[in-house]
Formats: sequence, structure tokens, C-alpha cells
Amino acid sequence: LFLYLSPLHVTLSPGSASPRFIRCTSYSFPSEGGAAQRCHLPLGAIITPLAQPGAGERPLVQVSRSEEGACVLCCGGCAAQMCPSFTWQDCGQRFHCPFCGHVTEVPWQCYQPTARGRTRRVDAEQRAELSHGSYEILETQGQQRECPALLLAVDVSSQAVRGGQLTHICQQLRSFLDSLQRDSGSDQSQLRVGVVTYHSSLHLYNLNPALSRPHMLVITQTEELELPVWEGLLVPLRDCRTAIDKVLQQIPSLFSEAEDSPASQELPVHYGLHILKVAGCPGKVLFFHTAPPSDGSLNCSSGSSGFFSSSKEKSLFQPPEHCVALAQECVAQGCSFHLFLFSQQAVGGAWPGHTPYLTGGGVYSYGCLQGQVDSEQFHSDLRRCVDTETGYRVEMQVSVSKGLRVSGCFGAFTPGPDPAHIRLATIDWHTALAVQFTHHSPLDEERGVVIQVALSYTSSLGERRTRVHSLSLRCSRHLVDTFRNCQAETLLTFYCKRVYCAVLTRPLQDLRDELLTELTAMLTCYRQHCSTTALTHGQLVLPQGLKSLPVMLNSLRRSEVLLPGLRGSVPLRLQLRSQLVTMDTASTAAHFYPQLLPLHQCEEAVCAVRCSRLSLEEEGVYLAHDALGLVLWVGHHAPPSFLSCLFNTPSFPVLPSGECCLPVLDNAVSQRVRGLIDTLRRRSAHSLRLQVVKQGQGSEEALQRLLVEDKSPNGGASYPDFLYHVHVSSLKLLP
Repeated sequence: LFLYLSPLHVTLSPGSASPRFIRCTSYSFPSEGGAAQRCHLPLGAIITPLAQPGAGERPLVQVSRSEEGACVLCCGGCAAQMCPSFTWQDCGQRFHCPFCGHVTEVPWQCYQPTARGRTRRVDAEQRAELSHGSYEILETQGQQRECPALLLAVDVSSQAVRGGQLTHICQQLRSFLDSLQRDSGSDQSQLRVGVVTYHSSLHLYNLNPALSRPHMLVITQTEELELPVWEGLLVPLRDCRTAIDKVLQQIPSLFSEAEDSPASQELPVHYGLHILKVAGCPGKVLFFHTAPPSDGSLNCSSGSSGFFSSSKEKSLFQPPEHCVALAQECVAQGCSFHLFLFSQQAVGGAWPGHTPYLTGGGVYSYGCLQGQVDSEQFHSDLRRCVDTETGYRVEMQVSVSKGLRVSGCFGAFTPGPDPAHIRLATIDWHTALAVQFTHHSPLDEERGVVIQVALSYTSSLGERRTRVHSLSLRCSRHLVDTFRNCQAETLLTFYCKRVYCAVLTRPLQDLRDELLTELTAMLTCYRQHCSTTALTHGQLVLPQGLKSLPVMLNSLRRSEVLLPGLRGSVPLRLQLRSQLVTMDTASTAAHFYPQLLPLHQCEEAVCAVRCSRLSLEEEGVYLAHDALGLVLWVGHHAPPSFLSCLFNTPSFPVLPSGECCLPVLDNAVSQRVRGLIDTLRRRSAHSLRLQVVKQGQGSEEALQRLLVEDKSPNGGASYPDFLYHVHVSSLKLLP
């Protein structure tokens, strides 16, 4: 998971959460607000509350509030959860909260004395909540569970029938559900599944196992959300596998003569949410849409917007009001939407991804399902969508020590009045949010800073849980300590989330200028107040942990979202923003500084080279990968023997290009390259498509976008030019 991250050169205090869960922009906060403003370094944290444990790491310890003698207590003042940073007073009869300063009495059932002369209880090492930085609380042990549901909504319009997508989708769903039932463990044993089909009307299927065969109900009056029956619409998979298989097998023949009536996108969305409401459970709605989306007023088939610095650009990213209202309903229900698009035509209406991404879902697009690449991609996306560990009906509370407050939170959600309290429809293991802290009074250097994240959610087993992460940091009056304990990748992730959320309300040029201004002021402050060596006037000085920050911020400034190119499309920019604003630190760093691997070298351990055209040799073959895709570049004079081992052909002109799958060949080169690609795909949070690019062809632009040290195709400055401009600007700010 940390393949793209430089190591943290900090020592975390005992009882602190792993950086997998909380990564701070600095691990030594300034003790005064004035110093924090002078250093121009944002004080914040990247939070990935459901992150997976790494290799060799144990899963989180679970505790229960109902356990006899449990010490899972909350602060009586701010309701913060118990953590090792709480201090005990009066021999364990009271505890002090580091977040609000309140002193809470301990009930006699939970009392344990403290060790002589210490502020820790004698049972601290036996209690996860007293000794671990991360643990999980079971809130509903012994109570009735809310098992989530999976609703499959399939477009049966004439476009889906004539194009063959309907038949292929039903075949894939049958195969997928069969493997899901065969491979399912305890997490899927209680999964409830339902099927609906739609075009101009809606078709519900009663899958009650007591029926001799499934019943189909047709709803033609769709203006009002009414269900003639709801029992049997969502049935445990283990009880309805045969019935679902019959329905999916018969759907293509049932609608083989479908009329040319438009298929409504809104129909399965509203009814899918309504079915979950009536059933009283959270869940995921997967809808498979073939007809071109036509709702809305924004023409997303156009190219670059043409109003880069005007106020109209802001409206491009703003979701429509009805999408925001629908997303808020989904938050209350714990419902996420996942849209699988199979339209080969340009999207002619509003971008359909606002609601899916605001609910923790996503949009997956395909061209021709009959092709091997799209077929394998569809199966992979479907499997990831269902198998990903997900929390439903999510509430997250962020607490921080006295003297600081949460001044902002950035991510893919609808913000509320309190930035410290966030509500989400769903969240998965790779979803990350950024929070920003601001001083309102001086900090105590002896006590330091404590940050806590308490995430309450419903698990895939239907249990209500609270996951608690706590982190203790130092604070110092010396700015050099703040700069020494920074990491460039964490700062990049924070800036990305903050800027990509700000595009909803501010012009893009202002945001690009702000990134440049903050970086310049930050380096000026470090040179003026923190540098300990004698410097010449023209010497560039960078903190040790931030040496890669300029190249990454330049990549962010010239990204397709902030600086659209002539060939950039509106749907691409909208989707890119929605994906990046949810990424964790490792994925964000990989996206803005991809890895460029020379495959033609014979060594087993391939070392990455700099992302520049100067690194490419005509005799080489390189694999460039970021968080969203893989590009395989083949030079004009690549060795024929290597090409033969990799592509089964020694001739450069006849090599395949575009999206493809590498042939499975029995030789060391093929096995090594395919093994590397499989490893990258397993570690990624997204399904990575492989695109082959040959030197000198027009498709080479796909690689140019990844060479972030060169001048970008959309006019962004190269890294050397940007760094020179930053250095000159910082010298002008010196007294």
C-alpha cells in the first residue's frame, strides 16, 4: 500500500494510530497561531478510517460496550471516545479529557485503580481502549442486525437489446452471482439481493422462495413512488439463487421486441432508494445503463469549456440541486449508487456521476462488451464493487486538543454546518478525507496535540460499530520542528482535496495562483527562519521532507481539472475530480507523480526513472502507471527478441496499440511483466486498464500526460521552469 510513499522520519508516541489511518501534514504543530500563519504550512490530517492492515499487521482489536467490566467510556463533556491520551485522577475515580478538558466520574462497575504515582490504570495493557491507538467498538452485540442489500437494475431498452449488451450483462451477472455464492464467506452470507429492469416503465421481480416461480410486476405509472408489494423484492442470496438465475436467463427473451422508447436514468435511482427504505436496510444499487443519458441541461459531449478563468467554470463542477437532495436521502438510508455505462454514443445530457460519487459509489464506462478487454474490465469492476469492505450509514466525529478547532473537511460528501461532524452514505477501505485545523489559543507544549477520529457505521454483517483512531503529536514554538516533520505526499493529498473541493465556488485560475503563492511563501519562511547553513543569494533551499513537493504541486496545478486541454472533455474532468477527491495518500501521490519503469532491463527489481521524455530510450520498453491506468510505451528500436517474448511478434509495425491484454506466453520476460502488472492491479483501489503506445503515433499523448516533469500537452509549465519561477519569487519576498 505504501509503494509510492517516502518513509515518515518521525517517532509516534505509544498508543498512536498507524499512518495508514491518520497522516498529518506535520507531526510537530506550531504552539501558537501566529507561527502557524507565518510558516504557510497547512495544519491538517488525511484520514482513511477503514484502511486495510498491511502485511504482517494484526486486525484491529474489537471490544464491546456490553462486556462486563468494560472500560469503553465516553467523555461526559464532548462525547469523545476513550483513548490512551486520557489521564486518570484520584486513583482512577475520574478521567480528564484532552479534547475539552472535562473531568468525568467513573461508574463503579468500570472502576480500576491507577498504578502508584502514575496517571494510567493498572489494567491499561489488557484494555485496547487504554493502550491501542486504533480499536473497534461493537455497539449492537446481541441486537437485530441490519444486513445490507444488493439491488441490480438492468436497462432493457431497445438500444440494449439491439447492441447485444443486455444478453452479455445478464450472462455476466449470472456468472458473477454464482461465483459470489460459491466463494462467499461470512461477510456475504446474509447478503440480500434483488433484480429490477427498466426502460420507460419499471419491472419488479418477486423472488420469494415460497413461490413456484418468480413473479414479475410492471409499474407504468412511475410519477409516484408506490410499490404494490415489497416482500420478495430483496431475498437472501442463499435462498433465491435459483430464482435469480431464472430471471436473468429469461430477461433477454422477454424484452427481445422492446419498443424504441427512451430509458429513464432517474427511474431506477428513485425506485432503488425507495425499495431500500421500505425494506428498512442499507445497501448498494448497481444499475447497468445502455441508452445514452439525456437528462439535464449541461452538454457534456463538448470539449474544453472555453471559459477557463470566468465564473461559469464553477457551475461546471457544481452538482444539480436535485442530485444533492437525492444524495442527502441516500446518506440517511445508507444507500450508494454504482453506474455501469455501456453507451457507445457521446453523452448528450448532464453528467450522470454526481449522485453516485456523492453516495460513495462510482461510474464505470465501457465501449464494446464483446471485446476481451471490456469484458474482463466489467467483471473486475463488478467484483470490486461488491466485494469491497464497506461501511453504511456513516457518521464521523473529529476531535482535537484544546487550542485547536476543525476549520474544514474536504472529500466526496455533502458538507454540513459542523466541519467536525461528517455524515456519509457509505465508505470503503480506500476512501480518504482531509481535515484542517486552526489555532484559537496557544497550545501547551508539555501536553502536545491529540487528534481523534470516531467513525460509526453499519458493517456488511449488519452490526453497528464504532472505529476509533487516536494520534498524539508534539507541538513546538520552533518552526524548524514543524518543517522537519513534514511529508510531501501528505501535503499534496491535502492540497488536492482542498483545491478540488474549492472548484465548486472559486475560479480555477485563482486556485492555481493560490497554490503557487502558498508554496513560495512556505519556502521563503523556511529559508528565512529555519535554514542553519550559510546560503548564497541564488541558492535554492528546500526542507528535507519536502524536496519532491514542488514537482507534485506543479503536476496538480496543470492537471486536467484545473487546466483543461483542447482535447479534454467535460465528463473526463468531472470524473477525474470525483475520483481524486476520495483517494488516499498513496494513490494521490502515484497519480501526480507516476512511476516510469524500464521493462527492457534484465534485473528482477526494476528501478523507476524520472517522469521525463529524457528518460525514454528508443531501444527501450517502459511501463508508466498512475492510480487510474497503465501505459506501456514501446520505442522504435526496441529489441525484436524482447518484443517477441512480450507480444509474440518481433516486428514493431505490427504490434498492437490501444487498450489490450498481453498474450500469455511461457517465457521469463512475459511472466515477469505480467506478474508486475498483476501486482500493481491488486494493490490499486481501481481497476487499471493497460494501453499500449508505440513511439511516434498519435496515441503517444497518453504517455505525455504522465511525464509530469516535461511541459504538459495542455500548456502547463515544465518542472524546471516552475521551480525556477518559485525560486525567483521566493527571493523577492526576502527582506
